[in-house]
Amino acid sequence: MGTYINIGNEGFQRIRNSEYVDKSGLIPVVNKTLFTEQCFSCVSRCRRFGKSMAAKMLCAYYDRSCDSRSLFADLQAAQDPSFEKHLNKYPVIYLDMTAFVTRFHDDSIVEKIDAELRADVLRLYADVEVRPDDDLMGCLIRITEKTGDRFFFIIDEWDAICREFKQGTSAMDRYVNWLRRMFKEVNASRVFAGVYMTGILPIKKYKTESALNNFIEYSMVEPGDMAQFFGFTKEEVRTLAEKYGMDFDELEKWYDGYQIGDEPSMFNPNSVMQAVSRRRCKSYWGRTGAFDAVTDYIQMNYEGLKDDIIRMLAGDHSSVDPTGFQNDMSVIHSLDDVLTVLIHLGYLSYDWKESECYIPNREVAGEMVNAVKANNWQPVVEAIQQSKQLLQATLDRDEEAVAHLIDAAHDENTSILSYNNENSLACVLSLAYYSARNDYVIHRELPTGKGFADLVFIPRKNVDSPAIVVELKYNRDADSAIAQIHRRQYPDKVAQYAGNLLLVGINYDREHKTHDCRIEQL
Repeated sequence: MGTYINIGNEGFQRIRNSEYVDKSGLIPVVNKTLFTEQCFSCVSRCRRFGKSMAAKMLCAYYDRSCDSRSLFADLQAAQDPSFEKHLNKYPVIYLDMTAFVTRFHDDSIVEKIDAELRADVLRLYADVEVRPDDDLMGCLIRITEKTGDRFFFIIDEWDAICREFKQGTSAMDRYVNWLRRMFKEVNASRVFAGVYMTGILPIKKYKTESALNNFIEYSMVEPGDMAQFFGFTKEEVRTLAEKYGMDFDELEKWYDGYQIGDEPSMFNPNSVMQAVSRRRCKSYWGRTGAFDAVTDYIQMNYEGLKDDIIRMLAGDHSSVDPTGFQNDMSVIHSLDDVLTVLIHLGYLSYDWKESECYIPNREVAGEMVNAVKANNWQPVVEAIQQSKQLLQATLDRDEEAVAHLIDAAHDENTSILSYNNENSLACVLSLAYYSARNDYVIHRELPTGKGFADLVFIPRKNVDSPAIVVELKYNRDADSAIAQIHRRQYPDKVAQYAGNLLLVGINYDREHKTHDCRIEQL
């Protein structure tokens, strides 16, 4: 057993000794790539989404210095025909890049990585002759030539250098060149049975091409057939909720909402595990260490960024084109780059079918609000702070207070969102009712005719509050808004609240720039 080669299965043993959701289905997917043109994989996903767990699992499975059969016996991977073929069959090199970036802070880090790995490998293969000037790849080539051994190489947090070293240092370029030497060298396919890199960012681009274009990439933007392993599914979380006596709907509200590839509903796995172990849903996201980066990106304030953040806080989606991003957190040139970084960091989810991003859940929304506060977007902060008052005034049927608070929300946000179309008004109202998301699922309907879009508030499970239907009018009156609600055929999910339903009509008087409100209980 070495420091970097054949380190055994202790890491995965610790994982199995804890509560473990079976993600071993990743193993057959990786097995299919071994000894093929697709054997070089880079799987990137945001912090706390199980990157290191997956790396340790693969290490335990492939490492020939240990016997891991019992660790996988009850897992999905053990049922796959490829399981026996590759179980504990390869010398595995396991490199955790964070161990180096915390120790070395200058451009010599790449040389130190190569030297430490080379020394560790040669201790295991002491009988193989190498030249004094051989680098790690040179040594591996000679080992393969003499022994026939094919290596499996795992790099955890592969992009740590890219994220931690300041722009302008040569460490990143030297590191990318080292990776090219390792994995694009003509003998790489002879030396490696497979390579698995994982980190937050996809591989850095130079102009439009990946620096390692022989790698198959899987990311938060394009997860491919790895999507199901990026987070927890509804079924997996429901099982945990039942086991620990947790409210599934509460877990869903806090941690669901990620669309990853064709998986429409994925949960943040770390936050779910924290919540079930502590028996409490709260934000565990702030501990990821990405908050400072997010506030920095928001502070850049590219044209349209503030509008997009506000609209997403109000529940809208924003268009994004992630294709131009250089996969380098220090190279940000546009609004699309900022939104794409936030997707890779997990602060936004990405709908690839619509090319849109959005805030996925309550946990992340809270951290986004904190980022907005840190950037002194005072009008937005005030609107959010007043949102509790607005909801309570609505529930109290205090029409004057509702009109006054919506006036304030309008005044505070017109500098950001022009109040001259239906969607902007609905967006300001959605933001004004921000805190209602704690107790309600809020539906925004599309605008029709000359009437503004409705807001429909459906109480969450175990919330003893009335459903609310809000109709918005422009230069009419609030009574006509109420009348329009009465003329509608309510959908079933609203009609079931008859007897516990508030109808709210809100009109905006363009001349006086004021609102009036009528509230009726059914």
